[in-house]
Amino acid sequence: MSQQFQYDTEIKMAILTVSDTRDYHTDKGGALVEKLASASQIRVIERKICRDELLEIRETLKQWANHPEVDCIITTGGTGIATRDVTIEAIQPLFNKEIPGFGELFRYLSFTEDIGTRAMASRAVAGVVNNKVIFTLPGSTGAVKLAMEKLILTELNHLVFELKKRAK
Repeated sequence: MSQQFQYDTEIKMAILTVSDTRDYHTDKGGALVEKLASASQIRVIERKICRDELLEIRETLKQWANHPEVDCIITTGGTGIATRDVTIEAIQPLFNKEIPGFGELFRYLSFTEDIGTRAMASRAVAGVVNNKVIFTLPGSTGAVKLAMEKLILTELNHLVFELKKRAK
């Protein structure tokens, strides 16, 4: 069971949907991230959709990782094994630190609660870039709901707190 921490800081989030076919009307995954974040008093300061293009994804993530108001970045889409799925390749080289437990727990929960053995094809990862926590999620609303409710929203305050505190 996760321990809930109370912090006096507002968390600000950016959301990136990676898709060659989605727009703001059909982006259910990104919309669900925004809805769940907002319901948890997390302020979404930017939401964008970009194509499954490695350099386009990486450039957006670099800009947000250097944005002084962004604490957390969540991406949806591009985490599978299809040829066009390049979100992981775009983000992993930027990580200062990887958070392997996120992907491990996400796949475990996906396996036990949702999709069974198909969970092995998910390459969802999390890490830190420039003291911003980044989570990469599959684009399906089921995956987004699972990751947000069971993992991200329960630990995000603590993760942001740890990234913002000064080393003594």
